[in-house]
Amino acid sequence: MRWDIPHAAAGQVIGLLGGSFDPPHRGHVHITRAAMTRFALDRVWWLVSPGNPLKERGPAALPTRLAAARALVDHPGIEVTDIEARFGTRYTAQTIAALTATYPKVRFVWLMGADNLAQFHRWQDWRGIMETVPVGVLARPGERTSARVSKAARLYRSDRLQGRASHLLGLSEAPKWCFLNVPMRPDSSSAIRARGEWSLETVKL
Repeated sequence: MRWDIPHAAAGQVIGLLGGSFDPPHRGHVHITRAAMTRFALDRVWWLVSPGNPLKERGPAALPTRLAAARALVDHPGIEVTDIEARFGTRYTAQTIAALTATYPKVRFVWLMGADNLAQFHRWQDWRGIMETVPVGVLARPGERTSARVSKAARLYRSDRLQGRASHLLGLSEAPKWCFLNVPMRPDSSSAIRARGEWSLETVKL
């Protein structure tokens, strides 16, 4: 199952939430809604990836994860996409480069959990990501300290936007990033898989 490349109007601020979504769950929706409010985003696109280069185990089939994500999303401002598969990109830096070339008049914000910021320096061309689009970081349980002392956080310390100005992130020029503490849900894709609940028929959304 494939979806069209999403429409975006000139001047819109669109958040990008990438991941395997293996499976998608209410926690993904929760952080997406929080990001839309706190970062003043017009829309958020879920970039359901063909696979994660940092994970040894491959995810469930892309059509299965896309269908589950679309069944879960109940917000008109959230769009589920397979745009990485369409672009043929494997790494986030490649995807962002393709998006900014395809939508030159749209402002993008890369969204991630604090756990990803803690190991962001392992991503391919992570500095290129930081210097191409603003980055919004959402705190997850147990990851606040490691994220705040991470290599990326230390290197770009002077480019951090304080939480009280989070609504300005999408209008800021990179490199700019903002770390937000938000109430988090306990949902976990790995826990859902471990309980044997993940299939298109049985996943508990």
